[in-house]
Amino acid sequence: MAEPRPLYTPEERRRRDQTPWTVVQGILAPVQFLVFIVSAILVTRFLITGEGEWAATVSIVFKTFLLYTIMVTGCIWEKVVFGKYLFAPAFFWEDVFSMLVLALHTAYLVALFGSLLDVTSLMLLALAAYLAYVINATQFLLKLRAARLQQARESFPQGATA
Repeated sequence: MAEPRPLYTPEERRRRDQTPWTVVQGILAPVQFLVFIVSAILVTRFLITGEGEWAATVSIVFKTFLLYTIMVTGCIWEKVVFGKYLFAPAFFWEDVFSMLVLALHTAYLVALFGSLLDVTSLMLLALAAYLAYVINATQFLLKLRAARLQQARESFPQGATA
């Protein structure tokens, strides 16, 4: 059976390690996650108590703009590393699901600024967007783990001793 394509070729790994966009992604991802946690708490608090609508709304808008930022910089990173802005084979399914995440967050903004939904429906839409975000973040974390395992295998090939 043919061995699966490695996540990164040696040249792609070199480009990944040399581009400043890797650092940008490494900073933005945990910042966005922290904002997500705070926002999810604020949204849930509003849905349970009816209090804190403004704080929840601001947090969702801020989270969405962080998402746009990480998506744009991620596309630049992907272009530098893989030669494609989106849907490089190594991250194809993560990018596909990212489009759903973007669509849900964008739908929230359209509904909010267009006054298309009541506040409870807006908050539920935000939670749906957040669920998609958690799934997508998990995809990327699993991919990061796979990359580290690949690098470890290449550093210590099977049968080699340290």
